[in-house]
Amino acid sequence: MRLPAQLYQQFDADPSRPVPAESYGGWQQLDVELAPEHTALVVMHAWDGGAPHEFPGWRRGVEYHARAETILATVFPSLLTAVRASPLPVFHVVGGGIDYYSHLPGYQRAAPLAGESPAPARVVRDPAYDELQRLRAARGFPGAHNAADIAAGFARLNFAPAARPVGDEGIAENSAQLAALCRAHGVNHLIYVGFAINWCLLMSPGGMVDMARHGCLCSTIREAVTAVENRETARDEREKQQALWRVALEFGFVFALEDFLPALSTLPSR
Repeated sequence: MRLPAQLYQQFDADPSRPVPAESYGGWQQLDVELAPEHTALVVMHAWDGGAPHEFPGWRRGVEYHARAETILATVFPSLLTAVRASPLPVFHVVGGGIDYYSHLPGYQRAAPLAGESPAPARVVRDPAYDELQRLRAARGFPGAHNAADIAAGFARLNFAPAARPVGDEGIAENSAQLAALCRAHGVNHLIYVGFAINWCLLMSPGGMVDMARHGCLCSTIREAVTAVENRETARDEREKQQALWRVALEFGFVFALEDFLPALSTLPSR
């Protein structure tokens, strides 16, 4: 499976320049060859966030909802249809602290592969810690007046309709389960889609940081992700651009949907 991919050339810095990094090569496109039998698509945290009027506080705190809904409507249907027709397996990474998945055959298949995954031992909390966390929640994110809506939204968390698992597609709630699925399928290259590329897909259980430690290449598809943005970055989606740079530099490759779909079509049908 040959297709173009993007990498970021992080060399050579020129110490003679006022800003040495400005001599880096920057974004480069090259043709790469993927092994379909060792590659999987990972759909991570592609959730149904409800209608805007249902949980307005969630929308006030998490501004990327609208972008995610557009991606679910315009990118996921063609992408998942093409992958499911190809030899590449589809894995799903779940989360949110709510069980909306354990009844599904894909989770019932994945969980025994990994066995028990003990939670990390927690440090001892004290009143100063609790107060600092309260301040962060009230003044940083999500704001006290938004907390009830966010809790209500998470209480009915589920897969977005466009991202719902089909058949016994593997479902993992942590990196041990996703790594077990990789071993069972012979997969060493994970291509992540979902929300958000600079947050959950990077740092949550089963995200790129975890899976790189298991030895996986972790790539993404530019059009199938969005990022957590802030006031200064949202207009131009600069946090997404930084996250794609991080993926290309540290974890894997960045693919374009217009290249990925035709490459899939060259593979034998599943």
